[in-house]
Amino acid sequence: MSFWEKKNVLVTGGAGFLGSHVVDELKRMGCKNIFIPRSAQYDLREKGDIQRCLKDSNPDLVIHLAAVVGGIGANREHPGSFLYDNAIMGISLIEECRKFGVAKMTLLGTICAYPKITPIPFREENLWNGYPEETNAPYGLAKKLMLVQSQAYRQEYGFNSIYLLPVNLYGPRDNFDPTSSHVIPALIKKIHDAKKAGDSQMVCWGTGSATREFLYVEDCARAIVAASEKYDGSEPVNLGSGMEISIYDLVHLIAKLMDFKGEIVWDRSKPDGQPRRCLDTSRAEKFFGFKASVPFEEGLRKTIEWYTAQVG
Repeated sequence: MSFWEKKNVLVTGGAGFLGSHVVDELKRMGCKNIFIPRSAQYDLREKGDIQRCLKDSNPDLVIHLAAVVGGIGANREHPGSFLYDNAIMGISLIEECRKFGVAKMTLLGTICAYPKITPIPFREENLWNGYPEETNAPYGLAKKLMLVQSQAYRQEYGFNSIYLLPVNLYGPRDNFDPTSSHVIPALIKKIHDAKKAGDSQMVCWGTGSATREFLYVEDCARAIVAASEKYDGSEPVNLGSGMEISIYDLVHLIAKLMDFKGEIVWDRSKPDGQPRRCLDTSRAEKFFGFKASVPFEEGLRKTIEWYTAQVG
């Protein structure tokens, strides 16, 4: 019998981009009892709703993926709500799960928690060596608070929770809304719209010099499920692919894959965000045997194909 076969698993955010892939992976691994709370029924910022959700799902394990997220623009416009909603959701959920007697929690942090200037590749021990990049610091700090709570609760109550730090994700079912999407879906939509309109150029934010690392969403789902089964430590663990690409090269690669022939113009009045992002992923391989397997171009092609099939 598999580890998952008789487990009751609550996946917050299970209907979202990453969550839907985690649910698929849980099913693939033999999990039959998966509870996906919807925000219309359960507001996870409210203590009473969390208690009702736990009573309704009776989970052995909680995978907490629910978050209020967005790109640089959304983070700059809504720093207060990004901080409050994510912090209160994490603090309340962890406390109520502890009181309810949940055996284990898997908590998802964010790469935005790292200091603005972090030596490359980012190692987990660098997390506290400075303040996060200003444009997404409120979100990053709200999610980082869950790591502090996780370690404090392990120390005081013996509560088993793990904390994972995924890099920027991409893939089918991503959020392509330009007001809140991250860089890859935003670029795919922008290029698709420019081609459809017959535009001769496309404007991109910043200078293109910032670098990012990306992890295909199915790889990330596999990592989360593996960690939930095999890892019981207090130390945070990076989830990434170990590759690094500049935004300039990324834009030109997506343009090539989508056959966009127009000029790419850089709006230097807009921020680049954190200068570089690339993770040391050795802990994930050591602790629960995870290594990313989907090549970047292949993942991009699958994402582009999914989006174009949706919009026609």
